Amino acid sequence: MKTSNSFWNEPLRSALERQRLALSLPNDTLRLALVGVGNELNGDDGAGLWVVRGLKQALAPHERLLLLEAGSAPENFTGVLRRFGPNWVLWIDAADMNREAGAVGWIAWGDIAEAPQISTHTLSPALLGRYLGAELDCQMGIIGIQPASLRLGEGLTPEVRRGVRRLVRLLVNWVRNWLG
Repeated sequence: MKTSNSFWNEPLRSALERQRLALSLPNDTLRLALVGVGNELNGDDGAGLWVVRGLKQALAPHERLLLLEAGSAPENFTGVLRRFGPNWVLWIDAADMNREAGAVGWIAWGDIAEAPQISTHTLSPALLGRYLGAELDCQMGIIGIQPASLRLGEGLTPEVRRGVRRLVRLLVNWVRNWLG
């Protein structure tokens, strides 16, 4: 079912808040890692990286927030995540969700086993998730951005660029609310 890009922000905000509350941690102890994944040389596959770059420009550094551009091999950043010690890792990546280009959606970590099309990266997200979940004892989720094109040598399509900007605004407000 296709949905309008303008209707994803409230369901995503609700999903993020439900997940945060499910961690059963006071806001002042939550350690969040936002990890942008993708290959910016493959069109819209770089969307997750552009979201994290936007967050880095808009948010001041904070001891309980890690903004990480992991590229197409996020497994290379497990040491950085281990040192940070997050309670929650939120991956941001292009994902085929059968929606309009630029649409954004919440993907529960447990659902990625049934969604092999979620990644073009070197290590399966399901395998990486099982490893990190056990290693870091943290919760994980994915924010997917529906790509329009993954062609080599292209930049972000206009639809995905708009989705990235809207997602950055939503995440900036959401992060500022729980950081205080």
